[in-house]
Amino acid sequence: MSEFRSGFVALIGRPNVGKSTLLNNILDEKIAIVTDKPQTTRNRIVGIKNFPGSQLILVDTPGLHTPRGKLNEALVEISKSAWRDSDLALIILEASLSRMRPGEREILTQALSDNVPFLVAINKIDLLPERDGTALQALPMYLELMGEFALDPETVHFMAARDGVGVAALSRAMEEKMPLHPAYFPDDVQTEMSERFWVQEVIREQIFNLTRDEIPYSIAVEIDYYKDLEKRLSIGASIYVEQNSQKGIIIGRRGSKLKQIGIKSRLAIEAFVGIPAYLELHVSVAKNWTRNASQLQRFGYEE
Repeated sequence: MSEFRSGFVALIGRPNVGKSTLLNNILDEKIAIVTDKPQTTRNRIVGIKNFPGSQLILVDTPGLHTPRGKLNEALVEISKSAWRDSDLALIILEASLSRMRPGEREILTQALSDNVPFLVAINKIDLLPERDGTALQALPMYLELMGEFALDPETVHFMAARDGVGVAALSRAMEEKMPLHPAYFPDDVQTEMSERFWVQEVIREQIFNLTRDEIPYSIAVEIDYYKDLEKRLSIGASIYVEQNSQKGIIIGRRGSKLKQIGIKSRLAIEAFVGIPAYLELHVSVAKNWTRNASQLQRFGYEE
């Protein structure tokens, strides 16, 4: 019998590079929210994928960026701590960009200098006009990796996480990098997230999808109650904004926006749990919470 491999993989990259999409694709289940806006992920989202002979614990992290303000500083620290605590870093880059950004170069330089085990995934090749092997290996970004950083070609993988192209090969490469270790989780467990936390994320996803500008970045969601009544769920949640003016935007004319957020959130919850759900939403002001250390701690963004 071959020895079992199991370990933690930190998904690292800039905002909106496709980390959450990749996680959901590997698990074949949506556990991480995905929107077209950057910095959607705010917490470490853990997904568990079992293969014959191995178990990958995938840690989706907030996008690495230059932090401005206490909330963004906390998000960057969440990403860095996930990297420090993992057996492998999967550094995800975007194929449609001609060259790596300074932050990505910094990540690679640090991984090489610290001798951190890592793989590189160049994502979104579906957006390129040509994606055969010759065209991909001629990308300036790939040439940078091979030249300036002198990476082994086997370290670099091309993929389209949205369509699943290249994901199986990348998963096999991650398996091979895992240490010999018994499974950390039972094989019927797919995430360590509680249903309460997942519901909170779903509500936040709908706010991202249904509002614009700075509003999604100024909200926090807190579950007030979560009751499993056997054949249905009863859930109450509070949406917190920083300013009174933002409260009116979330509620909308005659409550229309809040109703829309509630309906879409409830339908997503029901589809996931398979039973009817009642969802009650309230909107409150937590003035300037993104700049307040105690409020960040309250909402789970600081230890």
